[in-house]
Formats: sequence, C-alpha cells, structure tokens
Amino acid sequence: MLKRALVYFTLFLCISLSTGCFDILEEIQLNKNGSGTIMVTLNMSKSKTKLASLMLLDSVNGHKIPSEDDINEFFKDAIYHLEKTPGISNIKKTKDFSNYVFTLSCDFNSVENVNIIFKDLIKNKGTNNYTNLSYNPSAHYFKRHFTQEELIKKSFYKLKSEDRKVFDGASYTCIYRFQDKVRAVSNTDAKIAPNKGAVFLKIDALSLILGEKNIQNKIELTK
Repeated sequence: MLKRALVYFTLFLCISLSTGCFDILEEIQLNKNGSGTIMVTLNMSKSKTKLASLMLLDSVNGHKIPSEDDINEFFKDAIYHLEKTPGISNIKKTKDFSNYVFTLSCDFNSVENVNIIFKDLIKNKGTNNYTNLSYNPSAHYFKRHFTQEELIKKSFYKLKSEDRKVFDGASYTCIYRFQDKVRAVSNTDAKIAPNKGAVFLKIDALSLILGEKNIQNKIELTK
C-alpha cells in the first residue's frame, strides 16, 4: 500500500519537472513533552496556469502526468499508512487543484513516531539513515537530522538538462515552533524568530540536492 503511494507521489512530482517553481514546506509544532504536530506542504501555485494545461496531457518530456485520480489515490494510500502508525492521530489533508497547493498533517505522541514513518518510506533504499528527528527534553534540544545521499545527486545528474533546470526555482523550507524559547541553532542558514519561539530555514532545492547546503539543525532551547 505504501509503495503504491510512493509511486503516485513520484508521478505527482513529475508535474514539477515540467514547470519549475515549486516549494516544499516542512512545519513542526513541538510541545514540551515531545508531542506535537507535523505538516508537509507542496506548493506549485507559481506555475498553476501551466499546470492546468499540463494536467490535460498524458506525458511531457517522457514524464507521465498524473491525473487528479492518481493524486487522490496517493493521499488515500498515505493516510492509510499514517493511520496504521503507532502514536499518529488527527490526520488531515488539503487538496487545492485550482492553485496546486497540497498539504498532509498529523499529530504525534513522540518524534519517534515520525521517524517510523520515514523508516518505512526509505526501507530497502540502500540507507540506514532512519532518524530524522530527535528531542531531548532534559538536555533541552531538538534536532533535525539529515545525511546527504550520493544516490540523490546521481539521480539528479541522470536527468535530462531541461529537467534539471526546473530545480533552479525550487526550495525546501523548514519551520519549527516551540513552547520554550530558542537559545541557539547550529545551521548557519537558520534564523530565529524575533519572539524566540520559532526557527526558520529556507534552502534552494539545487543546493540541497548537490550537497552544498543541508537542513540538518540542532536547536538549543532555554532551560
């Protein structure tokens, strides 16, 4: 079931390979006890006019264009998987086919519940980097783990030159909100909100793919 969801998600991203200007947003609201909410957003609204035309086609540049039914099937499979994951609840989705903005969110009892989701996604993909998030309340820090995979870079260089160009306008953004005040961050590209209650990090997708920058970040919280 999850494998099929990943297939549809790949098809979904193929739309972006024909348009460019897409943004992925990862948001986490973390409570003091380690529970919280995570939301992932795929925003392709900057290319909505072109997307509307592309959705009428079967394929572009050799990439299959998913239909609305394909995208709906992805959400169905993804939600099914989330419902089966321990510690995950309050699953929500939004699908805006007018502006091409899609979100998926859920509550978690512990960041380890989120790591289980990622573990299932990348199982048998030649990596053991299952830990994406960690939180140590006694040491007062939250960490977003990230390890650059050479497979990602190799896959990028296998793309046709016209397909690579679309990543020039793409970005990956992380926003983390806390009940405690933020004292420091390890990623030099990250910014602490003026109220000290959140951390913002935005990186262009190309730098992330090529390993020039990454989203790894250790966020120290006040005691």
